[in-house]
Amino acid sequence: MSSTRRTAVVAGVFFVVAAVAAIAAKLLWQPVLGNPDYVLGTGADTGVLLGGLLEFVTAVSVLGTGVALYPVVKRQNEGVALGYALGRVLEGATIVAGLATVMAVVALRRGNTGSTDDGTLVAAQESLVALHDAMFLLGPGLIIGVNTLLLAYLMYRSRLVPRWIAVIGLVGGPLVFVSSTAVLFGAYEQVSAFAGLGAFPVFAWEMSLAVYLIAKGFKPSPVDGRTAPPQAVLSPA
Repeated sequence: MSSTRRTAVVAGVFFVVAAVAAIAAKLLWQPVLGNPDYVLGTGADTGVLLGGLLEFVTAVSVLGTGVALYPVVKRQNEGVALGYALGRVLEGATIVAGLATVMAVVALRRGNTGSTDDGTLVAAQESLVALHDAMFLLGPGLIIGVNTLLLAYLMYRSRLVPRWIAVIGLVGGPLVFVSSTAVLFGAYEQVSAFAGLGAFPVFAWEMSLAVYLIAKGFKPSPVDGRTAPPQAVLSPA
């Protein structure tokens, strides 16, 4: 396996792991995100902590896509490629910040000895969950919209993957950015059918890109011959 083919597989795996881990983490976090009295309860926090671990895996995988793809896409446009890599770093940082807020709720619950007023604890949880939601809107909402547009542009220009895949990203990036902006200004709820529809094209873009990279790797690029396989040199007869 060539280094370029290996890079494609690694990047594709990172995309898949990030998506699966993020979905699983949100499901495991529902006792915290969906129950304002979670901090007052007792019992095992295993599910929430497992969700925290998966969310950390998500952040690492998001960073991994930027690191893995940079050496290839910088041949097409180094400035845009650097913007994408740094954007993924920023996106991963917001994911970790959101993770920290949920872990803080768990710490409050474990540290609750009954001496603190219940209303104060509930208010603290609500504040932390609100901060988590803000980080989620910023990272896997606004920032991912810009990152998707940058990478889709690079893929469309270079033809490293089929253009129909890149087009999904070119549509999905601006769409999720506009949808997240609408949520920011109160047009509809962050968890709603409209928000889900706005985010779906980015999910479709990342999964189609991941499957293609894992199955076939990068196509030879007409923009930069260094991504194409070496051609045989014919000696004169």
